[in-house]
Amino acid sequence: MKILNCVFLFLSSMLIACNNADDIKHKQYMSEGYYLYTTHCANCHQGDGAGLAGLYPPLAKSDFLDGNKLKMMCYIRNGIADTLVVNGKKYMQPMPANANLQPIDLAEIATYVYNKWGGETIITPINDVNKALEKCK
Repeated sequence: MKILNCVFLFLSSMLIACNNADDIKHKQYMSEGYYLYTTHCANCHQGDGAGLAGLYPPLAKSDFLDGNKLKMMCYIRNGIADTLVVNGKKYMQPMPANANLQPIDLAEIATYVYNKWGGETIITPINDVNKALEKCK
């Protein structure tokens, strides 16, 4: 059993060592994004991204994710009181602002959401977040 543990540890360390910097950064963004999503978003949008019974829109299988990443980051940071139409359905519940979230937090949440439910496999760069926040002030 001790030998198997040593072999497992050796193989695990080899796999970690084989990751390049981009892979490590992607895993970091996904991990942090999951934590931030769970803390700030999942109460309404649910852990599975399905939304909440006609009150809060889904993120999973959502047409809103198509081409609205910059807008989504503005909504997360500043909130929204307007009606949203997602998958042909109107949602009128206001979304509270998360003004305390930093650009890195928004990048990690966007990375998590778009990798989980938007078909992406890349990180959302902080520069994109900064550009989005400048446009939505």
